[in-house]
Amino acid sequence: MLYTRNEISKKYKSTYQLNKALNNKEIFKIENGIYSDEEYVNPLLIIKKKYPNAIFTMDSAFYYWNLTEVIPNQFSLATKRFNTRYKDVDIKQYFIKDNLFEFGKTTLKVENVEINIYDKERMLIELVRKKSQIPLDYYKEIISNYRKIVNTLDPFKISNYISYYKNDETLYNRVQSEVY
Repeated sequence: MLYTRNEISKKYKSTYQLNKALNNKEIFKIENGIYSDEEYVNPLLIIKKKYPNAIFTMDSAFYYWNLTEVIPNQFSLATKRFNTRYKDVDIKQYFIKDNLFEFGKTTLKVENVEINIYDKERMLIELVRKKSQIPLDYYKEIISNYRKIVNTLDPFKISNYISYYKNDETLYNRVQSEVY
């Protein structure tokens, strides 16, 4: 189980007791402010503990939804626009407007960890929105995989999600021409 510094302080009442537990390997310091009763912890559990309100997006979401075979070198997390900036080098943070942040949020079990992630429909819209910022080969791979699962996508969700954006007609036409 993972603990924050505040949570571990309730179990070990003083720094002396905590240091004693660390030396006796009753508890392990994973990183600053994160402790565990296991020596090795899945990085997804750490991310979930440190950033409970963040949502996996872009490269991470494409990988976890099996839309690409490219393993991301960083975790891509979406946060609300005015959230604090994460200083973790393993994280690429995307700031999302508050009114766009929640829609498409779902959970997915990855490596026995249930994570917050945007659904496939939301990720399709993000993909076509950011087409010019994504390497062409990578884009083609993901679009090709979307075409294979087109029957599992919810077109009503896609239309609803697109309606939140200013350039909704352009996005709708791009999704139609690229995937359907």
